[in-house]
Amino acid sequence: MNDNYAGFWLRLVALIIDAIIIGIIQSFVAIPIFAAIGITAVGGMENLDMSDADNVVGLVGAIVAAAGVYWVIATTVQLLYFSFMESSNLQGTVGKMALGLKVTDMQGGKLDLGKAFLRNLCKLISNITMLIGYIMAGFTEKKQALHDMIAGTLVVKK
Repeated sequence: MNDNYAGFWLRLVALIIDAIIIGIIQSFVAIPIFAAIGITAVGGMENLDMSDADNVVGLVGAIVAAAGVYWVIATTVQLLYFSFMESSNLQGTVGKMALGLKVTDMQGGKLDLGKAFLRNLCKLISNITMLIGYIMAGFTEKKQALHDMIAGTLVVKK
């Protein structure tokens, strides 16, 4: 087994660093959009008459719509951030670079944008499998998560 592969724990720490960065980026994208459609943190809740069923239904509808909009924004930001960073000459996100990691194809080469996008789109599969797709990186020979196996990629130490 090659000691050059990045294991589960290194990748998790890199992901935590990236999650902080992505959260900040998402805030800058989501807040203006929510403000434009009239959804704010306090959004007039103090004046809401909860005894009126139409108001409650309207509030629930607004919350569901906001959650859907946020999911689309969050997913798009994540896909773009990871795909562009991993296909760049840096070959990794800020979190991966901070830990001395990079993403490669199976031959050790740089990913093109299409392969990086496929890898990150496949993370959605890892998400809906109760994160088992990510945990696989701790148990596979080349420390590959499910999305790495599907896309034919590796995360290695520089």
